[in-house]
Amino acid sequence: MTSNRSAHPALIALGAVGAAGAAAAVWGIGIERYLFTVREATASALAPGSAPLKVLHISDAHMAPWQHRKQDWLASLAQLQPDLIVNTGDNLGHRDGLEGVRRAFEPFAGIPGVFVHGSNDVSEPSPRNPLRYFSGPSKRHRKAPELDTAAMDSFFTHELGWTDLNNTAARLEVAGNTVDFFGVDDAHRDWDRLEDLPAAIDALGPRPDGASVIGVTHAPYQRVLNDFIDLGADAIFGGHTHGGQVCLPGFGALVANCDIPLKQAKGLSTWTHDHRTAPLNVSAGCGHSIYAPVRFACRPEATLLTLTAR
Repeated sequence: MTSNRSAHPALIALGAVGAAGAAAAVWGIGIERYLFTVREATASALAPGSAPLKVLHISDAHMAPWQHRKQDWLASLAQLQPDLIVNTGDNLGHRDGLEGVRRAFEPFAGIPGVFVHGSNDVSEPSPRNPLRYFSGPSKRHRKAPELDTAAMDSFFTHELGWTDLNNTAARLEVAGNTVDFFGVDDAHRDWDRLEDLPAAIDALGPRPDGASVIGVTHAPYQRVLNDFIDLGADAIFGGHTHGGQVCLPGFGALVANCDIPLKQAKGLSTWTHDHRTAPLNVSAGCGHSIYAPVRFACRPEATLLTLTAR
């Protein structure tokens, strides 16, 4: 005698959840983190009468030497012929990461660029419990081995011709436009010295008529964004958030690892402070920590942002 008994509904549901989780892990670890994309956007930010400025915003490469697909993709972006590169940090992701960074960025030599540091440009990444990000911005719990930041900076400044904006300001001529830049070192590690910026800006001399102003930060903390607005930024660039890295489809980022509103953790939005508003572009970045090799509903990206006259 035989009998047919239906499986318990709870077991069926549990099996379905497990299968969905496994499929999501396969997608996020094995597929999506390699689906590099260029996000294109336009924002009115430059002084009236300015020529359009095509800006390639690159962030959070977290480069390891074996990541050849990412290196090849980044190198290919030179074909976009941007007028300006804005690099918002965390380029290194391994003690030998500069090898991959050089391979990725060498085609940009001669294109004007600016950069700031993230913490992983200074110290090696370390394993972390990802659940801790849900309790607020991550904290540094132990001293990690230092990276060769000076060698990376030398490559950027002397070989590529980029300008270091860590807690300072600079004036550049870009595609026929005079642009004043200022930036800060990683605010996530409290390395930003916002109090130094007014003097650095004053040292540039009187701002020419028709000049535009761009602020650059790695971590887009609200205190930094507010000060940038107060200092006259016409546009602001940030990174650090990874766009949430693992997102909920239809909702977006679940964490930002800083105090920026989650809805602004990725993409082009605006930031308003004291009755003044400027475009804000936060890059989701093109990499990840070697200890968290996953992207879900948040493709690795660079941004081609065309700034136009207001």
